[in-house]
Amino acid sequence: MDGNERREKLIDIIKASHKPISGSELANILGVSRQVIVQDIALLRASDIDIISTTKGYMLYQSKEAKYTRVIHVKHSTENIEDELCTIVDNGGRVLDVHVIHEIYGQIVTELIIRNRNDVYDFVKQVKEKKITPLKELTAGTHRHTIEADSEDILNQVEDALRKKNYLLE
Repeated sequence: MDGNERREKLIDIIKASHKPISGSELANILGVSRQVIVQDIALLRASDIDIISTTKGYMLYQSKEAKYTRVIHVKHSTENIEDELCTIVDNGGRVLDVHVIHEIYGQIVTELIIRNRNDVYDFVKQVKEKKITPLKELTAGTHRHTIEADSEDILNQVEDALRKKNYLLE
């Protein structure tokens, strides 16, 4: 199978999966190295295929309907990560990413794609088990999330809930 065929199959596999699929898993399915998968993903992204890299693997971003997004600026302790993320998803929001503005490195962004409490619990578990330092630690706890929801009202509700917990920076 040539590179174009492999990339078409790669898109088909990612589209068919209802959850993120790891680079190693894709490599095994297609009989290539993980590095080939990483290169193929980069080529597909360059051709405007919206493949998202999450902590759990790759997935295709498919927006079935118009979504509303907003960048929120928050600050809290590491112990409050789970509560902050649960507050967002419990109020109907989805966390697309986390980013910080570092005084030397500039903006650092990583995609999260947290849609529900199970995603929150998986994320927090990975942070704890792998002893990962959250990005917010680079900026004394301040960070931003791009959140998505089905309406502006839901985004406002998410902000109100975060404001009540003193997480939201105005």
